[in-house]
Amino acid sequence: MLVKDIVSDKIISISVPGTREKAFEIINTEKVSSLPVVKKDTKKLVGIITRSNLIENPDEDQLAMLMTRNPVTATLDDDVIDVTNKMLEANVRRIPIVDGEDLVGIITSSDLVSLAISEMNIKEPVEDYMLSSIPTTWEKTPLTVAFETMKFGKIKCAVGLNNEGKLSGIVTESDFIKESEVVAKTSVQSSTVGTEGDKWSWDSKSVLYIEKHSLKFSDKTVEDVSAKKIVTVNTKTKVSDCAKKMKEYKIDQIPVISVEGELTGLIRANDLIRAIINTH
Repeated sequence: MLVKDIVSDKIISISVPGTREKAFEIINTEKVSSLPVVKKDTKKLVGIITRSNLIENPDEDQLAMLMTRNPVTATLDDDVIDVTNKMLEANVRRIPIVDGEDLVGIITSSDLVSLAISEMNIKEPVEDYMLSSIPTTWEKTPLTVAFETMKFGKIKCAVGLNNEGKLSGIVTESDFIKESEVVAKTSVQSSTVGTEGDKWSWDSKSVLYIEKHSLKFSDKTVEDVSAKKIVTVNTKTKVSDCAKKMKEYKIDQIPVISVEGELTGLIRANDLIRAIINTH
């Protein structure tokens, strides 16, 4: 299977010069997790901007400073297996597709799951690919705290637990972005330096204004923003069946429960695509 067999011809991108606000707007409106960045009035690929870029650098507003430059790329005639290898080796979830220097599409791990793995007959259980160490948080946890839990876990989501320690929901980067805004806080630093001369000499005063930006979240809790319908798979669910669920519900990660119904792991699109390599 080649990239051109599954890549979409609908290209959603952003151009430089541009701003954080514009990137947020497009990502939220189009419901995508990343945007290829092209040079203004051309199709020339110059970078890629992801949700992670936006939330990890609240002090920067200019797109050129936020984006990842020189991203890993592929062509329409590349084999899907080769592209999967590129994703795994670079630890990325999307790869722009180019013709020379021009952007012609983008392929994501979710595309590979929904358009390739879901159509294959991979019978291996998801327990062979799932993460067993996942960030969890109490469902009443404020989003500010849950966001830090997600960051420390270095995973793009946090799993909510109720008072009984049972799975109650999941929050993702998209949820945090929807419930956040960038705010500025100005601090003042001053110093007084005495001048040389007699006691009647004036002192000089230096004042420095420092503006720091940060993400501010709404007062909602994990429970408030978690999806009411929790999609799960169990440890013995086949890889291809799990891929079909991701495709059906348009999600990138699914909590994994044991046959007894206990939370035991998390399976993400990037975890599933390893099955493409293993089956070849």
